[in-house]
Amino acid sequence: MVKLIHTLADHSDDVNYCAFSSSCLATCSLDKTIRLYSLNNFTELPYSPLKGHTYAVHCCCFSPSGHILASCSTDGTTMLWNTHNGQTLAVLKQPRGSPVRVCRFSPDSAYLVSGAADGSIVLWNVQSLKLYRSGSVKDGSLVACAFSPNGNLFVTGSSCGDLTIWDDKMRCLYNEKGHDLGVTCCDFSSQAVSGGEQGSRYFRMASCGQDNQIKLWLISLADLLGCVLKYECTLNGHSAPVLACAFSYDGQMLVSGSVDKSIIIHDIKTGSILHTLTQHTRYVTTCAFAPDIPLLATGSMDKTVNIWQFDPKQHCAGSGLEDEPKRSIENWSEEEVSVWLCAQGLKDLVGIFKMNNIDGKELLSLTKHSLTNDLKIESLGLRSKVFRKIEELRSNVDSVSLGIPDEFLCPITRELMKEPVIAADGYSYEKEAMENWISKKRRSSPMTNLPLQSLILTPNRTLKMAINRWLETQQKYNETT
Repeated sequence: MVKLIHTLADHSDDVNYCAFSSSCLATCSLDKTIRLYSLNNFTELPYSPLKGHTYAVHCCCFSPSGHILASCSTDGTTMLWNTHNGQTLAVLKQPRGSPVRVCRFSPDSAYLVSGAADGSIVLWNVQSLKLYRSGSVKDGSLVACAFSPNGNLFVTGSSCGDLTIWDDKMRCLYNEKGHDLGVTCCDFSSQAVSGGEQGSRYFRMASCGQDNQIKLWLISLADLLGCVLKYECTLNGHSAPVLACAFSYDGQMLVSGSVDKSIIIHDIKTGSILHTLTQHTRYVTTCAFAPDIPLLATGSMDKTVNIWQFDPKQHCAGSGLEDEPKRSIENWSEEEVSVWLCAQGLKDLVGIFKMNNIDGKELLSLTKHSLTNDLKIESLGLRSKVFRKIEELRSNVDSVSLGIPDEFLCPITRELMKEPVIAADGYSYEKEAMENWISKKRRSSPMTNLPLQSLILTPNRTLKMAINRWLETQQKYNETT
């Protein structure tokens, strides 16, 4: 389920774009301003709105760290802002002063791309704030841009319908007509795609256009094959031009917004439509998923930005699959392993596990020997604790195979609850896990990231009784098999 939880109506003209950082939401508009909101309660930050552009602001984006916000405008400039105080860091002028339609940071924040109405594209060095490379497309305006997750290339989309792949030195690697009537937006999935020719690496990209279509593509960077753009499939559902598309942070969902005033959330794995949202009263111009938390923002020519919240049971860890509330431990990403470590009070090990690329599958295969010799965890007590927790995980994997109801699992630890308690957000958690969460001065819900109105935890005796009955049933089943 997806529900509308907040509407922002501060802009006085069409909303053109919205973007999330880990703590803020930025929106920009034809009214020449950029507005910033806290994700804690969606209140506007004290230094918002940001004013400096003299004409409409078409696009805005955060640097990966969230410390810098970029915005671009019809006035021919791309501006950089300090997100801590709203101060202007730089004003980057597009060559020939053409209106700038799109801007994007590279994944390492080293570069910023700006694309303009005259087809010019500039790669800016963010550290020196100087022009690093420039180029142009043959025809049309540049209206879309996206970096690959590894930063080795980026794709631009033009009003003539071309998708062009560039490397990080602004060399054109590939060009293809993607949408007959013009591209409007494109975005990369953060997850690499396996398969294909030996030695190849694939990234999935989505593009949308004036032809009412959303297309999925696979881009290969294999040295032997060069750069290849392969059409994968088309996602249907909109009855008018599609103006925006964006992947969820785990790459399992894609959201799109259209001239038909609707927002569609697609399941990438099956191609099916998960949700259709129709609350905007005019064209939907922009949409974006928040990182780490189950929120979606959509903006429209009706001058509003809607904030949508996913049911965490359907969205946990970013999953959009209706029948898969939480990815199995074997399929955990490295980031999900880090979250699990923190929940177990093992935050000091996050760096070591990330350095060694420990994902869910690797986590379950760790032994005392590998903890000592491969991960170099010197403390005997720390090694024993993490190994004990891994053993509990392995036991949990076995239990999950028997079909534990999802409501019996703690949302924080994803383990069967022994002492379930109800928090102020209405969700039930393992008592120790929630107390540990609160003790670290976290005053927000683990499920919604919204502020907890109270820190009181109430024993959920009904749930505990249900869990005990289920355990008794499982024990009897095991005894007879």
